[in-house]
Amino acid sequence: MKDAAQHQAAASAAGKSAADGPAAPPDLASLKRSPLYSEELGLDLAGGRERDLFLWFLASLLFGQRISETIARHTYDSFVRHGLTSPRRILDAGWDYLVNPVMREGGYVRYDESKSRKLLRDCATLIDEYGGRVARLHEAARDADDLQARLLAFYGVGPVTANIFLRELRPYWAKADPEPLPVVRAVASRLGIDLDALDRKSIAFARVEAGLIRLRHSLRDDK
Repeated sequence: MKDAAQHQAAASAAGKSAADGPAAPPDLASLKRSPLYSEELGLDLAGGRERDLFLWFLASLLFGQRISETIARHTYDSFVRHGLTSPRRILDAGWDYLVNPVMREGGYVRYDESKSRKLLRDCATLIDEYGGRVARLHEAARDADDLQARLLAFYGVGPVTANIFLRELRPYWAKADPEPLPVVRAVASRLGIDLDALDRKSIAFARVEAGLIRLRHSLRDDK
């Protein structure tokens, strides 16, 4: 895995403004160096290790909620800090422990009780239907549509959460090929980038997509 620190400059270019004024929008070359969200979490999806795949699944469930990315990240860090890095460990921890201390430490307060129930239910589904292995989702799916349908069958998982999970797995899972989110296409269009001209299964595309997602707020503010 490439060190996410190597991509720090690209991350800054993909959505941050300098103190003395807005930064110039990045070009395609700089977007191709954007860090992946999974890399920022210290995960190596290319390696296919089950621990990393499950933690990316967990992160997707957290980031897919309508809360700030900061709270989602802090809550993810809280799960890791408490050793809740597998579906069995999360189930064994139980609802009370997820609500407090895990969710509370992450700042996930408004939806902490309901989100804890959803996570427990999804971990139970992963164990019951896929032997607790995220990789089995891909193995069991017939094609890209079936893979997405299997994800959407998890309790509380909608199209955005499924997209978060699948988009950075495109280069590594043959059946992971979600359509870019409308907001991604909108930002790309504003920058004059033709996403359809790029290889959607490449790691470069995944980096461009991550960079465009980070840009969505800053470009909206510039209107």
